[in-house]
Amino acid sequence: MLALPTFVLAAVAEIGGCFAFWAWLRLGRSSLWLIPGVISLVLFAWLLTRVDADMAGRAYAAYGGIYIGTSLMWMWLVEGSRPDRWDGIGAAICLVGAMVILLGPRGA
Repeated sequence: MLALPTFVLAAVAEIGGCFAFWAWLRLGRSSLWLIPGVISLVLFAWLLTRVDADMAGRAYAAYGGIYIGTSLMWMWLVEGSRPDRWDGIGAAICLVGAMVILLGPRGA
């Protein structure tokens, strides 16, 4: 299934782009952080259009679950704060929901 790796790459691009803005506005980093941030957000948008889904809204909804899990991994690997069990439980519920949305049978 190519949707899953594409969603993960899109999530990393979106989180990275948003984190660049966070670093600039909340962490006092240079405004130069905005250059890779904007590029990353454009990459995110492009990647999300590569997912094979019949409707944009369905692709975005399924992506949401992947985004949540990836965000928690970002928090752990980049920000150094390990997710707790409630983070894990919540992410698992979201991932199951994303798979139901993406892979559920559709009526004619």
